[in-house]
Amino acid sequence: MSARLVLLGPPGAGKGTQAARLAEKLGVPAISTGDIFRSNIKNGTELGKKVQEVTASGRLVSDELTNELVRDRLAQQDAAEGFLLDGYPRNPAQVAALDEILGAEHRVDLAVEITADVDAVTERLLKRAQIEGRADDTEDVIRHRLDVYAEQTAPVSALYADRGLLVQVDGIGQVDEVTQRLLDAIGPR
Repeated sequence: MSARLVLLGPPGAGKGTQAARLAEKLGVPAISTGDIFRSNIKNGTELGKKVQEVTASGRLVSDELTNELVRDRLAQQDAAEGFLLDGYPRNPAQVAALDEILGAEHRVDLAVEITADVDAVTERLLKRAQIEGRADDTEDVIRHRLDVYAEQTAPVSALYADRGLLVQVDGIGQVDEVTQRLLDAIGPR
């Protein structure tokens, strides 16, 4: 089965959980930029050393370096027949880079955006912060992260919508219900 999917959604919407479930159901790898960063750092690759240097200084990993890591990951054999990208692309420049990485013969099939009510997501993230002992994840911090996400990702959603490739799915509800909604929205591949 071939599926080249981009998964979008705000922090706390359940992207990580749903990415793993969808990847298993679709038979493609779930690829998270955060996981790519950690894997390259752990394995001591040249790209990993660059990422570690950037993150150790408190800076964000540049688009250029992120694109290079995604290019490397998508070139691996398990992604040849498809993938589910979680957390990438995050801006229009990364959309253009992904188009270039994939080339004319392998375009993104669909961008799936998990939507969630801001108050529900804030509550979910506050509970997670309490469970995980994240004292700095206050309501103000969480709402700011959600605002930044919305500001940065809205143009990505719009680009895929303009291409007729965006579907939106409500991410609030039981995990199995949301998974089924996502699978229904994706349809047969």
